[in-house]
Parts: sequence; structure tokens; C-alpha cells
Amino acid sequence: MAAIDQTATTWLTLDLWHPNCWAIKATSETAGGVLAHSIYTSPKTDGNHSGKVKGLFTAFAEDEPAVDDLLDAIRNCEHAGELSELRERFGRERNAPGNVVREFFLEYDPDDMVCPTLLEHGFVHNAPVRIEDGREEWQVCFVNERSEIDDALDRVREEAGAEVRIDSITTSEAATTTARDQRLDTLTAKQRDVFEHAREAGYYEWPRQCDTRELAADLDVSKTTLLEHLRKAEAKLLDP
Repeated sequence: MAAIDQTATTWLTLDLWHPNCWAIKATSETAGGVLAHSIYTSPKTDGNHSGKVKGLFTAFAEDEPAVDDLLDAIRNCEHAGELSELRERFGRERNAPGNVVREFFLEYDPDDMVCPTLLEHGFVHNAPVRIEDGREEWQVCFVNERSEIDDALDRVREEAGAEVRIDSITTSEAATTTARDQRLDTLTAKQRDVFEHAREAGYYEWPRQCDTRELAADLDVSKTTLLEHLRKAEAKLLDP
């Protein structure tokens, strides 16, 4: 494969939904999330392909029961095949969000994948896909002219029956992922919301512009809950 010309590449974050997806269905029913890493072909013993693919994924959530609920929902999904949990857990090494992470292999029908449609129209994903609350987050580069993005996304929507929204778009010169961005990606959605609100409200300024009681009131949560999310976020962001 030819190298991507960094000077002519546009980078996007896509918010995406598509039909017949086990991860979208399972995360819409539970509090957990999924990171999609790698996809492999599953061969039959006679040397022919089984018509299935097997992927490596990370399940993540706030606690063990939530991860268990997520994995049970995946197993019960009509679009999911055999699920095999890995004995060892590597989520932390993969910078997975959530307090509890568990990796697994899953077999499923490649016809339910949206990745080939995205690739066909010039969108190449360059990071694990994050699925939460029944939506997928794709970090992609667009290998054609920036002016062609809208038409290409329209074709993806039509061919895959997908809903696609652009969350962010940037030129290649500003696309380098910073250490801060990588650390923010390890936060759960709640932890990130709390941390970002605290930062924007001046909680980390000197002197402080607000206190935890005010932050909790802003977010309509108890002070105890806010402090729990904030301290866990800070621990992840400061972890060397």
C-alpha cells in the first residue's frame, strides 16, 4: 500500500450508526463500551473461509457488573457469533477507557461491517473504533480532495444505510495526536464531561473560580459523585 501524503490529507472524527451491528446494539442496551482493534479471517479446517471474520475487541465500563452485562448482551445479540474472552487483560496497555477492561475475540458476519464501505470511498481509519451508547466513533483520514468529503459521505450513507455526522475535521498539519489527547481518550464519558466542565468553569485556575459544590449543581449530580468522577479522571491524566 502506498504511503499517505501527509500534506494532502484531511483527518476526521465521524459519529456513525449503521444497521445489524452487534456492538451498537449491545452498547445501546448497557452502560459499557467497546473498542474495536483488529479484524482477522476465520478459516475452516478444509482451507476454505467460513464466511465469518474474527475481531479483537476491548469491553470497558465503570465496574465488573457493567462489563458482565455488556458481554452478556453481545453474546445474546443475533448479529454476534462465538465470543471468547482472553485470559489476560491488556486494556490498560491499549489505553482503554473505563475502570474495568476485558479483551475478547468475537466472530461475526463481514457483511455487517461498515469499514469496507468507508474504505471504498476514501476513509481510512487510523485508530481503534470506539462504540458507546449505540454509536461508533471513527478516527479516519480522507485520501482524496477535501471538497469531495460530503459526496463521499453521502455515498457511504446510501450504500451502508448509515447515519454519519462529522464531529471534527482538521488538516494534516494540525492532526498530530498530542499526549493530552491520548490521555483524555482513556477517560469514560462521565469522567471526561466532569473534567472538561471543571476546567472550563475555572476549577483549576488560581485562585479557583468555583468549588465542587457549584460543579455538582451545574451537572445535577451529588458532590460525592462529582468528586469520584473528577478524582478518577485526574488519576488517569496524571498517571506517568
